[in-house]
Amino acid sequence: MAALHALAFARSPARPWSEAEFRDLLGTTGTYAVGHAEAFAVARVIADEAELLTIATHPSRRRMGLARSMMTVWQREAIARGATRAFLEVAADNLAALRLYHACGYTEVGRRKNYYQRPGATSADALTMSRDLSN
Repeated sequence: MAALHALAFARSPARPWSEAEFRDLLGTTGTYAVGHAEAFAVARVIADEAELLTIATHPSRRRMGLARSMMTVWQREAIARGATRAFLEVAADNLAALRLYHACGYTEVGRRKNYYQRPGATSADALTMSRDLSN
């Protein structure tokens, strides 16, 4: 997962997660991963709320519907675990991710100004997005 995450975030100002970070996160209660060698999502469910923690697609497999498929799969798993609402956070300048999330029914519910501080680059707001999982 860490290797794919590094490839997926190679051109992004975001820092990819390490193997240890994935291992530690996946060891926490309610956290799970879905996917395969070309795309995956990591999410968690606490009570009736689900949160997408990260999603990654191999650069050579982008624009083929894999991220959309991972969105569907992680949300179905969240519903099976009792979630009725889903949340995620995304940099306001991550246009590809915003298109995906809007297409999946997410709407902005909050904004954290200058949340993403990027060394040598402009900071970006974090958008908190949500959608109902009960329909």
